[in-house]
Amino acid sequence: MKESQITGEYIVIKALENGVNIIGLTRGQDTKFHHTEKLDKGEVMIAQFTEHTSAMKIRGKAQVLTKHGQCESGL
Repeated sequence: MKESQITGEYIVIKALENGVNIIGLTRGQDTKFHHTEKLDKGEVMIAQFTEHTSAMKIRGKAQVLTKHGQCESGL
């Protein structure tokens, strides 16, 4: 496998409340959920886009940091 196929961009997600859900979505013809995580207030997750993960869905109040800037979900 080529390194460029498995190393993607990273994002940082910081939960601003308990019970923030992070859902990884697959690549390909059919988009499906393939992984979920739950964060409590103050917990931080560093996530990476890969050949399997094309998108992430965040439910709940969280701060999201990317190389493109930052935003907050669930406001």
